Amino acid sequence: MKVANKIETAHSPAEIPNDWFTWKETDKEAAEVVSRPSLSYWQDAWKRLVKNKLAMAGLVFLVLLTIMAIFGPMISPYTVDKTNLPNQFQPPSGDHWFGTDSLGRDVFTRTWFGARISLFVGLMAALIDFTIGIIYGGISGYKGGRADNIMMRIIEILYGLPYLLVVILLLVVLGPSLGTIILALTVTGWVGMARIVRGQVLQIKNYEFVLASRSFGTKTSRIIRKNLIPNTMGPIIVQMTLTVPSAIFAEAFLSFLGLGIQSPHASWGMMANDALGAILSGHWWTLFFPAFFISFTMFAFNVLGDGLQDALDPKLRK
Repeated sequence: MKVANKIETAHSPAEIPNDWFTWKETDKEAAEVVSRPSLSYWQDAWKRLVKNKLAMAGLVFLVLLTIMAIFGPMISPYTVDKTNLPNQFQPPSGDHWFGTDSLGRDVFTRTWFGARISLFVGLMAALIDFTIGIIYGGISGYKGGRADNIMMRIIEILYGLPYLLVVILLLVVLGPSLGTIILALTVTGWVGMARIVRGQVLQIKNYEFVLASRSFGTKTSRIIRKNLIPNTMGPIIVQMTLTVPSAIFAEAFLSFLGLGIQSPHASWGMMANDALGAILSGHWWTLFFPAFFISFTMFAFNVLGDGLQDALDPKLRK
């Protein structure tokens, strides 16, 4: 009011107080904020994720990796399994961009076929964990009581089993194959997802909108599908981004031991195993490229998961 009175009594622009301009700018900015359309939860999360440079670098790397896994073998004139012994251990050059291995096979072509295998195993394992974990954890958390106790005791038993031992036993009994690897990785892999979903559902199930759905007689399956699961997607997505690199590393480790993908198919772990003897004789490229992509793929998923965790945290939303 004081500022307004000074403006009314002023006879020239020079007599207008300086703080009036500041007051007008502040008032204008406040009006713009009020008139600006509000961002949805996912729009705000994406906006904050974009500001995380490391997470975006990981996302860009994974997008490029996926593109090369699809189209990389197509742009190469060599096949994944064709051997050429006179051409073995050729260093990286214009003919063989990543060099050749002990059997004269093109490392560039095999690297991108290995990316296909690794990404497929990681995504399928995450998808299966996502499906089983959401169903099991959602029912356990929503039902509560005796049903929750029994279901959680089952999870504790599965969680106590030696993960690597179970995987190796399944591969030995069923035989090494892509389907067996995915099955072995998901036998107990969904347990962590189920526990996260259960914890989130326990927090949300007593909210007013869930109680309102109950009072209207909505079925349990619809409440879980429409009310509970959509409000737990933040932690679920973060868990999925951490499941994928774990599955990729597990597949590479099993293939390195000879229990995973078998020849003539290519896998990063199998390529690393084949390169162990070659690197001692100075043929570094046979191990460098599969090891590089295993390491950076896991790093990219982990930094992306950390970025998503910060972006999807409602406590950080302004």
